[in-house]
Amino acid sequence: MPAHRDLVVEQFTKQAVPFSTAPGVRDEEALRLLVDFTGAGPEDTVLDVACGPGLVVCALAAVVRHATGIDVTPAMIERARALAAEKGLGNVTWQVGDVLPLPYPDGAFSLVVSRFAVHHFPEPSAVLAEMKRVCAPGGRVALVDVAASEDPAKAAALNRMEKLRDPSHVRALTLAELEGLFAEVGLPAPRAAFYQLKSELEGLLERSFPEPGDAVGLGTRRQGERVVFAYPVAVLVAARTASAAGG
Repeated sequence: MPAHRDLVVEQFTKQAVPFSTAPGVRDEEALRLLVDFTGAGPEDTVLDVACGPGLVVCALAAVVRHATGIDVTPAMIERARALAAEKGLGNVTWQVGDVLPLPYPDGAFSLVVSRFAVHHFPEPSAVLAEMKRVCAPGGRVALVDVAASEDPAKAAALNRMEKLRDPSHVRALTLAELEGLFAEVGLPAPRAAFYQLKSELEGLLERSFPEPGDAVGLGTRRQGERVVFAYPVAVLVAARTASAAGG
């Protein structure tokens, strides 16, 4: 994902994520949306799957009993440790490791999340099944990721662009596909919230080589001297009830 964006929150709509003219909000507000929407609280123990530099873990650690981050890349875990130390957080644990399988026992966490990682997973349903396994009955499982256009041509163009920009990209799923993962692993239909990750074409071009234009469904348009676009992001949260323990 690009390093800098303005964020526009569009909550509780089941339509494809609209492009909004509402003012942008800071990344901290997007993290608060995740914290609030998951219902994270002082009794929770949290796992962030593919935690990257630890932004989600540190945001959740401020309100939960304990937060753990796991990532396959040691450099990311080192950045996460530094961030936690900078924030003075003592209720966090970091682990270098893979997500298939997750190295934790069944039901070890009350909240299991993954943000901006699904599009990197070759087997997203298998990862979500592992997230469900380590989530205790009564807990919550949350995915946050870019939602590709439901238009197959635009979705294919977006994935070509992202693969060129980031070779670790596998495929951005549509909203319907993201929601379908929950049913596939035996979780109930998730609650959904949405926001936009706005950026400028020139800034993205400095870091990668996407094709310009709106053929990828990002609402690309010119604002004065700038070319802007927005990644539509879905936040999906499902409760792991006792009836969802199988599957």
